[in-house]
Amino acid sequence: MKAETLTYLAEILDQLPDQWPKTRIHNIVFHGHSVPAGYFATPRVDMENAYPAVVRREVLSRFPFAILNFIVTAIGGEHSETGAARFEEEVLCHNPEILFIDYGLNDRMIGLERAEAAWRSMIEKALAKGIKVILLTPSWDNNFFKQNEDWKALEAHAELIRRLADEYGVGLSDTFAAFEKYVEKGEDAVNLLSHVNHPSRLGHELIAREITKFFLAR
Repeated sequence: MKAETLTYLAEILDQLPDQWPKTRIHNIVFHGHSVPAGYFATPRVDMENAYPAVVRREVLSRFPFAILNFIVTAIGGEHSETGAARFEEEVLCHNPEILFIDYGLNDRMIGLERAEAAWRSMIEKALAKGIKVILLTPSWDNNFFKQNEDWKALEAHAELIRRLADEYGVGLSDTFAAFEKYVEKGEDAVNLLSHVNHPSRLGHELIAREITKFFLAR
């Protein structure tokens, strides 16, 4: 069963209100593809408005005494297999306490079976080191408007990620469902996109909102 949002990070969050000289460094890593890397309308990159930066600002406002390093190891165009291949050298080397993984959007390039193996590899290596892992379901792309095979594949990858969160008992930040709820309220999905497959600032804010649910101030 997936981890409980309000309690999954409790042990870490309990330390964040500590003031100097009790404070210590906490590393948080965002690993994935172009979305956490900060790509908007390709080739434009705007890291300060991408969701890792939005999360950073919100979390620091909730924990003003904490020393938090927000590290982005995401690479545009990458899928989970290549992300898994560099996982030890470029992710675990940062000794993160919290790790976010976001590859669902690009994993359609390699299919469900290969993606599942790559996600399992990263999850298991992180858990073996005591890292709190939070998986992200994919943000949307313009295939939503076509409801084609690519869209069905994206839905399937979202379900895979949910299943992995349940199986490993790790956190789940359900971006896909957040976008779905936005549209169900009668809003236009166009507002969530800045490019055929990249979120707008609003889209990044919705992703960040799901993530910051894990960081309830103590």
